[in-house]
Amino acid sequence: MTRFASLSSLALPLVAALIMSGCGGTRELQKVTISPAAADAKNFQKGQVPFTALGTFSKPPSPVPLTSHDIVWCAGGGPQATPGTSGMCAGNINVGVTVDQNGVAQCVGTFQGTGTILAGTALPVMNPDVGQQMKIFGAAQLTCP
Repeated sequence: MTRFASLSSLALPLVAALIMSGCGGTRELQKVTISPAAADAKNFQKGQVPFTALGTFSKPPSPVPLTSHDIVWCAGGGPQATPGTSGMCAGNINVGVTVDQNGVAQCVGTFQGTGTILAGTALPVMNPDVGQQMKIFGAAQLTCP
């Protein structure tokens, strides 16, 4: 009986250590890629451009398609934006393009030019007039005729 008690007292901490090390932390989003990377609204029915997002994670499975449950979509400044605005959603400013939470973007009114579509994880909004700052995001360009 002592031998069994001795083995079980060693086995319990060993099993607990294996279970805890197997968890290995959380699976974190590392990168977002938007497809297509650039689109011209005139080439799509009613000017509505369906964008999709692919997420690269720290653990498998990866990469995987992202949905509105995983990320936020917005119009704003991409990686090449004015310093300090990269990854910043537009907020209450008209930037010429909009995007819904399914990734469908379109031009606003008679806007002509290029707008940036963002998808990613957003930090909490500190000021309701300013858009969300994306933490990890991808960017794509939408050209408006």
